[in-house]
Amino acid sequence: MTAAALAVSLALAFSGLAALALSLDRHHRAALQTPAVRGRAKALRAAGWCGIGLSFAAAIACGGWAFGPVQWLGALTAAALAVVALLSWRPVWLRAAALAALPVAALVLPLALAG
Repeated sequence: MTAAALAVSLALAFSGLAALALSLDRHHRAALQTPAVRGRAKALRAAGWCGIGLSFAAAIACGGWAFGPVQWLGALTAAALAVVALLSWRPVWLRAAALAALPVAALVLPLALAG
């Protein structure tokens, strides 16, 4: 298991959990200062679950079935703590942080798969 593999899984889990949080009206209002429209909430919920699924797939691809799920649960826990911290401290930053995590995951993925 490399640091790059953990970074990919963590970034995807963070983006997925942030999307799930933003699909809730309370967090959507805090972060975006607008009420959550039903269609947007559904899209955010779908994107969130896709992000969590991709995080699991990246963990399995990089760590195998022996260590991948363990690494994924650790990344999921760390990502959840980061989302909760941002929602508590600076909710306006959550959307930007979640969108910034996606290119980071894409850039680090070849390193994770190679090593």
